Amino acid sequence: PRDPASAEVTWTEAPSASGPLFPLATYPLAWPPLRVAVATLKAAAALSVLGIPAVVSRLAAWRGADPLRAAAFVALNPLVLVHVVGGAHNDGLTMLLAMLSIAALLSARELSAGAVLAAAIATKTSAALIAPFALVATLPTGRKGAYTDRNRPVGRFLAGMLAAVAVIALAAWLAFGWDWLHGFGLAGENQSRTSYMSLPILAARLTGLDPGTTRIVAAVLFLAALVYLLVWTWRGGDGVRAAGWATLTLLLATAWLLPWYLVWLLPLAAISRDHPLQLLALSLTAYQ
Repeated sequence: PRDPASAEVTWTEAPSASGPLFPLATYPLAWPPLRVAVATLKAAAALSVLGIPAVVSRLAAWRGADPLRAAAFVALNPLVLVHVVGGAHNDGLTMLLAMLSIAALLSARELSAGAVLAAAIATKTSAALIAPFALVATLPTGRKGAYTDRNRPVGRFLAGMLAAVAVIALAAWLAFGWDWLHGFGLAGENQSRTSYMSLPILAARLTGLDPGTTRIVAAVLFLAALVYLLVWTWRGGDGVRAAGWATLTLLLATAWLLPWYLVWLLPLAAISRDHPLQLLALSLTAYQ
């Protein structure tokens, strides 16, 4: 409040774009000098970007892919270096937790996998797209485990997730009351906004169509792709590949696309063993 800029800030009542864990973890950064707070956030982003390829390289080796190539695919992407690290965004931390969850699922630690994925979603909602594929991969009705060579007990995965959700919800309620739930609505509200890099908005500019029409068409195509990929995973398809394609489809369909969102896709594409998915990820990098 003593800062002269304080009176000019108009967004103090806006819901956080992050899940409740990130505001809780970063509250202490309000006390040190601004340069220290920013440096801390950038350091956390940089450590996350170092952590993701460390996990990705291990996952790639487990899945029969080149570990070094998979690590470089994520860590040396220019959008990750410039925007995730330089911009101090928490998308890197979110994806680090998400990839740790996949690693836990691959190593038969279903309880930990569910808990860590809940923490990822509570850091930023974008990680929620991985949850249905992880869940379907543990269902006993599939012909073959989608994340591994055998099915995983769905009950343990759900128990871990629900236990983490209960703890996080209690902490968030003690800190924010029920207001912490408002942040999860922003993912949907952002679709009423548009960004210059969004593919539906680009299509509207090139064709002269109403942006609202292109957004609706893109949303319908995304939902259709999501259903198809979930069914494919349930029938024995590779859940990692499916989650990667679903994330790519989301990035292509969203009306609100920002450069650092690409880190949602890169770790999944890196370990997917799917060359078309990797080439499309690189193409989206070049476009942005």
